Amino acid sequence: MSLRDLYARYHEQIQFLTIYIREAHPVDGWWLGKGLMGKLIQRYAPKAAQNVYDPKTIEERRKVAGECAQALQYGIHTYVDEMDDAINKAFAAAPTRLYLIGLDGKVVYAGRLGPWGFKPAELQRAIENYLA
Repeated sequence: MSLRDLYARYHEQIQFLTIYIREAHPVDGWWLGKGLMGKLIQRYAPKAAQNVYDPKTIEERRKVAGECAQALQYGIHTYVDEMDDAINKAFAAAPTRLYLIGLDGKVVYAGRLGPWGFKPAELQRAIENYLA
């Protein structure tokens, strides 16, 4: 089960959106582009960008977010967190996380931190329970 699969199955019942937050592994930060980790990323996540610098302006962040959305091709609208990282901080989202928010604004499902806690199948079960 992938996000693409979830979107295809539930997009008429659930509003999906992606929020691009701070770059997880920028070249000028905690970069994983060299050595064994870089090779593993190329092998298991070939669409992951490995040459991105941490954006310094909202325009740069929007550009990187657009490139990310294009590479992943989820079909889900991508929004961009502001430079103060308010969404990232409010939802403890770094490096990646899945949420289901109910119509009342309350969190129905909060996935664990990615990459190991990024489990679309768990989100699918939460969606099914919510829709029931």
